Amino acid sequence: MASVLVVAEIAEGKVKKTTHSAITFAQKAAQALGGTFSILAIGGGAKAASSELSGFGAKEVVVADDASLASYLAERYAPTVAAAAQGHTIVVATASSYGKDLMPRVAARLGAGYAGDISELVAEGGAVAYRRPMFAGNAFGLAKVETPVHVVTVRQSAFPAAEPSGGSSPVTETKVVPGGKAASSVEFVGLETVKSERPELTEARVVVSGGRALKERFEEILAPLAETLGAAVGASRAACDAGYAPSDLQVGQTGKIVAPQLYFAIGISGAIQHLAGMKSSKVIVAINKDAEAPIFQVADYGLVADLFQAVPELVKQIKAAKA
Repeated sequence: MASVLVVAEIAEGKVKKTTHSAITFAQKAAQALGGTFSILAIGGGAKAASSELSGFGAKEVVVADDASLASYLAERYAPTVAAAAQGHTIVVATASSYGKDLMPRVAARLGAGYAGDISELVAEGGAVAYRRPMFAGNAFGLAKVETPVHVVTVRQSAFPAAEPSGGSSPVTETKVVPGGKAASSVEFVGLETVKSERPELTEARVVVSGGRALKERFEEILAPLAETLGAAVGASRAACDAGYAPSDLQVGQTGKIVAPQLYFAIGISGAIQHLAGMKSSKVIVAINKDAEAPIFQVADYGLVADLFQAVPELVKQIKAAKA
């Protein structure tokens, strides 16, 4: 019987919401193959996170929690993930920076084929293939993995977050496999994170993004709208390269992939690289003074206007409607 193993992403003892997309994939793959799926919780705080993972209908939740895994290093995680993957047909994680870093190493240890950043599972006749975007999302290819084990990362925007289905999966512990020579050659120095009261960009239901047109007034213009909507703030690569926004806010092919319920593109022309990171958003609202801007081709609602006047007025009207 085919089985799928989800490698959960855990931070500070909590499951990252990105993991829920990998669970959705696993549920679909298990159904298509007539099998089951399990979840691996690995890293510092994995025991605490296991209870959160037990309500998604998995056959079991496997925990690997050890002092040596307290801080993430792919070289230390990969041996344990590869060991836990024994007996599974597909090993999957979300194509976050975590999944993209870890899973190719897991594939190498398993001698398995790797399909990265997939957007769809294609099942036919008991076999599966993986649809994935190419050329900034302008074309799609179908990847077929010929090895007995498939290692996969899934695009978060293509698979909706799984919801708990009730019940409680059994939780078991697995032995942590030493990292060996590769792990001894690297050292965890530290983690620098940006603390914000706003939602995390890749997990927010509403995202307000700005482009280079905002210039030095990027925060001044976007912050009131984001606060009014309880939204995360994003930026185009041009805005980040110009220094108007920090690089961790970049949305696009070389930035973060988002798919919120509502996406505002303000002063963003709509270059193909930016569209690759946000065009799966459910509703797209564009504000740009250039009526010919490419962003209007993908927008559900478009406003041709001076953003420095339109955005403050929009904030004013939203506040009035809420009142």
